[in-house]
Amino acid sequence: MTQQARRLRARLAALGAVGATALAAAGVQGAAHAAEAPLPVVITGEDRVDLSLHSDNGDPTEPQVDLRIDVPGEEFEGDGEVPSVHRGEYTIRIDARGLKGVARADLPCEADGLVAVCTGYDLYAGTTFNRVGGIRLDLSDDSEAGDTGKIVVTGEGEGLDFAPLTVDVRVGGPELLNRELSLPKDLKAGETFEPPLGVMNVGGLPSEGAVLRLYGSRGLSFPDDFGNCSSSVVDTGPLLRQHTEVLCTFPGTLDAGAAYSPAGPVRVKTADFALHDIFSYSFRPLEPGEAETLHRGEGRRQGSGPDLTLERAGEADPAQYTRYAELDLPTTNTYDLALTGATASGEAGDTVTAEIGFANNGPAWISALRSGGEPFSFTVVAPEGATVTTAPKQCRAITVDGSVPGHRCSVATPLLEDARLTFPFELRVDEVVEGARGRVAMPDWDNPFDSDPSNDVAWIVLNAPGEPGDDGTGGSDGGPSADPSAPGSDDNDGSGGGTDDDGTDPASGGGPGDDVDGGLALTGAQGVGLLSGAAVLALGLGAAVVAYQRRRAGRDGEAAV
Repeated sequence: MTQQARRLRARLAALGAVGATALAAAGVQGAAHAAEAPLPVVITGEDRVDLSLHSDNGDPTEPQVDLRIDVPGEEFEGDGEVPSVHRGEYTIRIDARGLKGVARADLPCEADGLVAVCTGYDLYAGTTFNRVGGIRLDLSDDSEAGDTGKIVVTGEGEGLDFAPLTVDVRVGGPELLNRELSLPKDLKAGETFEPPLGVMNVGGLPSEGAVLRLYGSRGLSFPDDFGNCSSSVVDTGPLLRQHTEVLCTFPGTLDAGAAYSPAGPVRVKTADFALHDIFSYSFRPLEPGEAETLHRGEGRRQGSGPDLTLERAGEADPAQYTRYAELDLPTTNTYDLALTGATASGEAGDTVTAEIGFANNGPAWISALRSGGEPFSFTVVAPEGATVTTAPKQCRAITVDGSVPGHRCSVATPLLEDARLTFPFELRVDEVVEGARGRVAMPDWDNPFDSDPSNDVAWIVLNAPGEPGDDGTGGSDGGPSADPSAPGSDDNDGSGGGTDDDGTDPASGGGPGDDVDGGLALTGAQGVGLLSGAAVLALGLGAAVVAYQRRRAGRDGEAAV
């Protein structure tokens, strides 16, 4: 929702509540709104669009402005037919004549040149079900740097009070790109590096100031303390969203076609547990009056040292500058995933418990930031003469090696550097088999980040005869082999990768010592700072894969009004 829409909606909230109450009291939700109290509605959409002279301005099939109607009331979230708040004809008029000679506009609905009229009948609470259509803007043959124009969107309908929308359009304004980054060679966890930051104004007009944003996921921090910068740290909640952000403001002018770089070093500190953490930075134009308010946000800490300044660089090649500048680092750290078996004894007919242990012995955490927390897995096969009667919630029945009954247990990521989990299995002793062993195993993977593959296999020993070595904690022979299929394959539903209702991940950081459903417990320190951004560590079926992907928001599939 735009700032204009937020202000209008706040101002009209009380009146909207009165209208909604009147409808509910009369028992006519879905019928016509009371005529004596016009329903206040707000036309929403982007209220500003900057068109670049140096790009295609995004996917040519995607509109930059998504027009909707914001109606007071709680949005419908149930099943079945969506109840309407207002019924009656209304029209939305889109007047883009202010763009003549400035830009081309592709308008929705019935358009006559640069004017379009959309009609509708039912209105629903909120904006989700009240889509008008999209406006696509492109450069025209007459477009020049500095051209400005506007689109005015208005509405009318009986019993409705429309707040209009104005979309300001500018051509060839300041456009700041960031100097490309390269992965530092041999950077080790715990070390600090200085990225070669830089900015170039490839737009047609000067930028009156700039804002620099530094971002680091949980394993990264920014040790410098510049007076014109402020920082915020998110170190609670879901691990995927923990991060540190720094914002710096530069009031000077950045000329069109010129490149600039910080006058002094800007350092990025990697934690001892860091591995494939995300660092990104970006420059954007400073908005009028923004320098006085940007650093006052809740939870922000203002720097107290000397200001960071920008200095003009020499000749610069625009090809060395990009819209997105980010790295995943460091890439040299390791972790140690370890399985621990169990021993139990029982007579025929008894039910015993075998608690399988899973740990990350560090030093690195498993961020999996690019995959969004994709789970990985291990398999469990019961000892001979025993049957699994109850398995943890994160484990489900499968067939190992195509013929052996067993279970696959999913472990969610991110996973802390000192995580400790238990998976309790209840086993019924059908037949006493002395020293029977069941195999617990990670996939047979080639994982360069797992420093000790020898503890990727453990044993459940039932009714051990007491011989040395049969303590259930190790060994690599005498049992079925590990399941070669990967998490994310057809027989893995990723059950270990979900979150509880409070947004915490039950398998990767609900808090030290917290119990979760299915008897799975996790302990580990939360650590400091995190977020998300460019290459990946996706752990599935045990294979660590690095992938780079940018996701474009899907086009709204809801029908136009």
